[in-house]
Amino acid sequence: MFQTLYSYFWWERLWLPENLTWADLEDRDGRVYAKASDLYITLPLAFLFLVVRHLFETYVATPLAGLLNVKEKIRLKATPNAVLEKFYAATTKHPKQADVEMLSKKSGCTVRQVERWFRRRRNQDRPSLLKKFREASWRFTFYLIAFIAGIAVIVDKPWFYDLREVWKGYPIQSMLPSQYWYYMIELSFYWSLLFSIASDVKRKDFKEQIIHHVATIILISFSWFANYIRAGTLIMALHDSSDYLLESAKMFNYAGWRNTCNNIFIVFAAVFIITRLVILPFWIMHCTVVYPLDLYPAFFGYYFFNFMMVVLQSLHIFWAYLIIRMAQNEPPAFPLPPQVVEDERSDRDETDNSEEEEEAAAKNGPLSNGHPVLNNNHRKTD
Repeated sequence: MFQTLYSYFWWERLWLPENLTWADLEDRDGRVYAKASDLYITLPLAFLFLVVRHLFETYVATPLAGLLNVKEKIRLKATPNAVLEKFYAATTKHPKQADVEMLSKKSGCTVRQVERWFRRRRNQDRPSLLKKFREASWRFTFYLIAFIAGIAVIVDKPWFYDLREVWKGYPIQSMLPSQYWYYMIELSFYWSLLFSIASDVKRKDFKEQIIHHVATIILISFSWFANYIRAGTLIMALHDSSDYLLESAKMFNYAGWRNTCNNIFIVFAAVFIITRLVILPFWIMHCTVVYPLDLYPAFFGYYFFNFMMVVLQSLHIFWAYLIIRMAQNEPPAFPLPPQVVEDERSDRDETDNSEEEEEAAAKNGPLSNGHPVLNNNHRKTD
């Protein structure tokens, strides 16, 4: 049964144009072609990335956070309460008013105390500022290096300047060593992101992030063993061109460097919109949808590849909407107001006036004239 499924999966008509077989892509005469078996190495490399990430965050990102004066916010812990903890873990972290009143009777706390307990308990589960900074530092480092490497791989190739060259001679296009390593490293990194997504900072677009990582892994893998390598390198470099800007903006935001963060965010927004909403759909996707039909009839692999491109493009539109929404929080001004750099995807700390007073009292110490010393600073944004 396994052999039958294997044969159906690798049927040439699924992945290659008609009149071509896998035998046409066997290494010969010094020409090397991409093989599906090459991708096995990406799984151990992904775990190696996780190890390197841990070392980087411990010995590079953490000292860097200290140099940039990344400060943690004081969080008041929820008082241990078995009744409330059981409801929090088993039912919901956001109880409705009726649930709050019910829990008030069961726990012997006032409604106000129950609301405060859930707010503090949710804040305890939220990632620390240092964790966010370390994660952003790691991604910034990888995306910057990957972008530079990607440009180095494709800048001297004819298809970088003329997209019709992407399909010249397809699929009999030999693989270059630089393309091999660019693919293996990129795919390994996205595997590592998928493996660590449960422990990473959880944002409001958590489901979209999973879809993005899975779609990217499938797209990179398919483009490899179907020999869409030229198009794949262009797509990966295009994606990396804006990602490192976003991560650097987050780093400066966590460090409190507002003006620097705002300026980087402006550049990021411009690059993201130009690359993801203009170049990708009107140049790259035009190249993958229109040009191949001049050479061969459409086949399953052609439809599959472009379907995954549409999935990615839909996510780009969603994230562009978030970026524009951030920029519309206040009337345009330069430098941008603090609200613009607030990450719409982040799970932010909750607070209210009474809690701010308590936190101020915990931070500032003694009371003044019998009243808590108020902290008038606004809460930090992600």
